Amino acid sequence: MRNVNFCDKDGREVVLNYKDDVDIPNGNHVLAVPVFNDKLLFTKHKHRGIELPGGKVEKNEKSIDAILRELHEETGAIPKKTHYIAQYQIKTKDKSLFLKDVFFIEVSHIENSSSYYETNGPCLYVKIDDIPYEQRSFLIEDAAILHCLERVRELGFY
Repeated sequence: MRNVNFCDKDGREVVLNYKDDVDIPNGNHVLAVPVFNDKLLFTKHKHRGIELPGGKVEKNEKSIDAILRELHEETGAIPKKTHYIAQYQIKTKDKSLFLKDVFFIEVSHIENSSSYYETNGPCLYVKIDDIPYEQRSFLIEDAAILHCLERVRELGFY
């Protein structure tokens, strides 16, 4: 598998490893790159703006279960297919472990919800550039996320 090393906007070293479905996800954070009807599915975070769904893996929870939970909580999405595509580690200054598993998710349908937790629910865009700049979360510009979107395209998922 290919590795990509770079520094994030805060100067921390990031190591991104591309994965496939035979690899076992073991991160403590998760991120989804979901697609519904040929559009990227984002969520509207109440404070940060529009971003991809994701979050923390809870105690005694598997990474795959965490991403499916986060996806549904933040967007109401029900998956059709899920693929493990990448994992990245951010080397934090305090030496704490930050390991994020990234999944491509083909969405079957989206359920309406009365609560999307810390978000205002789902939104769909063909590409990131279609999101009004002032509505984008700073996380959308994160190099690790941009590499993962490129990986999704390379794999022919989107």
